[in-house]
Amino acid sequence: MAIVEQGYVYEEETHLTVLKTSHFFCGDGFSAYDSKGRLVFRVDSYGPEASELGELVLMDADGRCLITVRRKWPSLHQRWEGFSGERAEGQKPLFSVRRSSIIGRSSVVVEVYTTPSVDYHIEGSFACRNCRILNEEHETVAEIRRKVDATTNVVLGKDVFLLSLHPGFDAAFAMGLVLVLDRINGGEELEEDAAVAAVGQNGSKVGVEPTIDDSNSC
Repeated sequence: MAIVEQGYVYEEETHLTVLKTSHFFCGDGFSAYDSKGRLVFRVDSYGPEASELGELVLMDADGRCLITVRRKWPSLHQRWEGFSGERAEGQKPLFSVRRSSIIGRSSVVVEVYTTPSVDYHIEGSFACRNCRILNEEHETVAEIRRKVDATTNVVLGKDVFLLSLHPGFDAAFAMGLVLVLDRINGGEELEEDAAVAAVGQNGSKVGVEPTIDDSNSC
């Protein structure tokens, strides 16, 4: 099913290697390559300006804009919206992404504004690079997982991971979800850091309960 573009709906199971290309800000840069090492997608949004705007652009290998994702303010659920191409003022979103709960780490809900509308859920831990995108029938349509070096059988770092796409699922849409998950994960880490650093009137720190999705436990 094409959500962004039919050309990125593959008939066979497809595995993309995703590389996070910058470490200064969450979601700064990503590159995605196919099994032959050819560039498929890229995201170049370096610097604090893009971070402050809360907007990212997914491009193809030639730099053509496929999706713009933007955080919706205000939003307790870290709601993001995705727009077809380069977002224009007044343009209606193609899809939205939000946490299912504002309490703790939770699953992520995706709403696609097609006719009829379609919902997806994302379960697991993006921080650990171990999560699944599920359709309305609770079937897995895409997975994010750690990449293993085929020659050494060593698990690579979390800045290199696999995006596995089941037949018929839009790869450009899946990559747009990766951008949002990276931002949501980064936002949760900042919120937890702020909570841990908060000092009460009695001088004691306010603790944060550990969760099974804690990236330190991956």
